[in-house]
Amino acid sequence: MTSVCPFAKAPRSDDICPRKSGETNNQNETEHREKVKNESDDSASVSPKCPFGYDSQTFKLGPFSCVICQALLFDSSKCVPCSHKYCKVCISRFNDCPLCGADIERIEPDKDLQDVVDRFIEGHARIKRPQVNGDLKEVVGDNKTVTYADVSLERGAFLVQQAMRAFRSQNIPSAKSRLRLCAEDIREQLERLGNTSELCSQLGAVLGMLGDCCRAMGDAGSAITYFEESAEFLSKFPTEDMEVTHTLSVSLNKIGDLKYYEGDLQAARSCYSRSLDVRRNAIKDRSNVSSQIIDVAVSLAKVADVDRNLGHEDVAVDGFQEAVKCLESLTLNSDESGLEQKRVSVLEYLRSQLTPEQTATTV
Repeated sequence: MTSVCPFAKAPRSDDICPRKSGETNNQNETEHREKVKNESDDSASVSPKCPFGYDSQTFKLGPFSCVICQALLFDSSKCVPCSHKYCKVCISRFNDCPLCGADIERIEPDKDLQDVVDRFIEGHARIKRPQVNGDLKEVVGDNKTVTYADVSLERGAFLVQQAMRAFRSQNIPSAKSRLRLCAEDIREQLERLGNTSELCSQLGAVLGMLGDCCRAMGDAGSAITYFEESAEFLSKFPTEDMEVTHTLSVSLNKIGDLKYYEGDLQAARSCYSRSLDVRRNAIKDRSNVSSQIIDVAVSLAKVADVDRNLGHEDVAVDGFQEAVKCLESLTLNSDESGLEQKRVSVLEYLRSQLTPEQTATTV
């Protein structure tokens, strides 16, 4: 799963417009203080702050969090006899309680706690959900009004953050659940706003993450479905965005990998070739981007490997040699040590696929 969140905080008007002068700042501060005072005096208005310390910028471990995966509880379970609570998947790996060290006699579901966590997620998400027609006001108990501001995309970032934490801790069901909720939200926005490039790229990335979850769970069929849908959305707009190009090509390669392992070499080659085309087109105007040149070499190697397995040895050798030339001609800067390690690793693999005579012809 990618470590980059597909969501970026949407800029607000006051983030874009520069301050006019110190006088304006003082005036705004005075108006703000007066507004806060009026609101505090008005019993019919309350601020939508989370009482558990969660906010739109940070995530603090709290009473609804699992200390093992450091994400919100999923399938909450209680250890007996110590009563400490964790995600079921997380605690199932332990014989002793990670918090107190007590022997775990058995694990019991805690439905009441999970219901509270689910309500918290929905409530927290409502504060984050973007409003198309301005701020949403809701009347709550005692005739008090809560205003939910337009903080676009933060809901998606919150859910993806939880999913990535859970995935890194191998709590795949939790990650999948959060990502599915995120995907549903983006689909709702697509229905209202149409296929904007931003929403399509976000949905494509989230679907790719769902594919990674299914792949980790051994569900190759569902993984392919998610990767194919991801590629479909990411293909709907031009490939000027490097991150979108990379995500699209990776989704196509992952479909190819799954087809390859199933023994469907023709389908695998088709996916690898599409990924190669995407990457080649991406470097036409950005031939100085080292990471994309390495990506092209990787795609060439994948296509060549399938060609060899299909009995097309001459075509395979040509592909491996072209990939070697790409990497041998690539010069990296001193601050690109990570890419240099990848370049060397891929180059070693490519040379191992060629005879000394074939390697010599690439020089």
